[in-house]
Amino acid sequence: MSPQPITRNTLFYGDNLDILREYVSSESVDLVYLDPPFNSSRSYNVLFKDESGADSEAQITAFEDTWHWGPTAEETYQALVLDAPAAVSTAMAALRQIIGANQMMAYLVMMTARLVELHRVLKPTGSLYLHCDPTASHYLKVILDTIFGVEQFRNEIVWKRTTTHSDAKRWSPVNDTILYYTKTANFIWHPQFTDYDSEYVTDKYRYDDGDGRGPYQLDNITSPNPRPNMMYEWKGFPSPQNGWRYSKETMTRLDTEGRIWYPSTTDKRPRLKRYLNEMPGRILDNVWLDIFPINSQAAERLGYPTQKPVALLERIVAASSNPGDVVLDPFCGCGTAIAAAQKLGRRWIGIDITHLSISLQKYRLKDSFDLVAGQDYAVIGEPTSVDGARQLAADNRFQFQWWALSLVQAKPLGGEKDSKRGKKGADRGVDGLITFLDDPSGQPKRIVVQVKSGKVGSGLIRDLVGTLDREKAAIGVFITLEEPTRDMIAEAASAGFYHSDHWGRDYPRLQIVTIDALLKGHTVEMPPQRATFKTAPRDDQPESEQPRLL
Repeated sequence: MSPQPITRNTLFYGDNLDILREYVSSESVDLVYLDPPFNSSRSYNVLFKDESGADSEAQITAFEDTWHWGPTAEETYQALVLDAPAAVSTAMAALRQIIGANQMMAYLVMMTARLVELHRVLKPTGSLYLHCDPTASHYLKVILDTIFGVEQFRNEIVWKRTTTHSDAKRWSPVNDTILYYTKTANFIWHPQFTDYDSEYVTDKYRYDDGDGRGPYQLDNITSPNPRPNMMYEWKGFPSPQNGWRYSKETMTRLDTEGRIWYPSTTDKRPRLKRYLNEMPGRILDNVWLDIFPINSQAAERLGYPTQKPVALLERIVAASSNPGDVVLDPFCGCGTAIAAAQKLGRRWIGIDITHLSISLQKYRLKDSFDLVAGQDYAVIGEPTSVDGARQLAADNRFQFQWWALSLVQAKPLGGEKDSKRGKKGADRGVDGLITFLDDPSGQPKRIVVQVKSGKVGSGLIRDLVGTLDREKAAIGVFITLEEPTRDMIAEAASAGFYHSDHWGRDYPRLQIVTIDALLKGHTVEMPPQRATFKTAPRDDQPESEQPRLL
């Protein structure tokens, strides 16, 4: 059975290959942007080591941001060879012959399966932008040529993502690559412009009449081709050989508007005044030097390691979609593509395989656009019951932890690297933090959060009280999948209260909150101001520009 159309903006948690097949109907998406996980700062050669060797595990551990050759990669490869279109099958077999059964081939197999699905969901007028780096861009281009057809390749965009730095025995790598393909030759396209270079303005816009209209340049108003009906005398100036570019009516209007420059003698020709402030700017090419990466001081920085500038995504969304169109990001990370789509009045679908990413996107949508999950957009794949939470905890305790923290809008400590190593990290008994302001001096105060999915007891509460004292935190929150014991409740009560002079009330200093209560709407008792991830900038839009649901 074919998937039913998605009728509202939606975030999906899960494997994007499964979600694309199960939820996203064919020819329903106008624009796809994807920035799949890949980290070229790691050793390039690790991708080409055969994983059958005894020393391969150390290399695999060192390269955590991509897929590895194993049963899943082998199964996906065989499905592509047997079931995919003939050209894709041939390309996969050839690449395996050239590259071998290693991490690079696993990466390409997994990407190919997803690109086949992304091609399926694109409308005939749709476009796809694949963000990658030089480590694998050449292989990905071969795959995209095979799936989309070489004639649908439009551009290789070069984005300068960093400044030049010292690098021994090679040119400094400073760019990412964005491969741009369309589904057919009939695609949505809106040219994008940027400001002219100052040297260009100085050289070309050399005239100014001092009438407040600003500088202008002079342009030819003669016809490039013979036009007999445009051959007429104009104000004593004879017709050019091919005639004028404009009719008499248009020339009269331009003259009335003061837009025609007249020479002092009739042996020269009148010219058109083109004012700088009426020009759209320099049309953009495929080398983007004007969008700077997100540095530690950037206002939009949220602390997500692969975050891209929103200006980069706004440019892509504006160029290749219309208001109301559907934008899909199957590796949506911290949600920059989603934020750009929302800001520009597009509808959107985001997919990610970590609850950390889904949580961050929910915070971002709330902070930037005042959108609430479940009310203004759907979230699919997160637990909605205690049984679902138990299953998530059994499958992956880190995913459970990130999801549980998102229920109270707490910033996780540690991250995906610790989860892949199976380590707790250096959190010292703290899984997440909530920061709030409750002091005239503006000094932030903290709430430490601990998450437990297994057996609990009063000793854990005593430990958390010690953590509160050590970390000098105002409040502690203990999130538990299991119901707390009477001893735990008594131990929490003995921790006393945090008093807020500003709000004139007490808050329990140590709070035990169950997953069941959180799913039913319970919240942490705290002063109302909070900050989790760095707050995304507010991005207000006029009512008419807000995306509408289908």
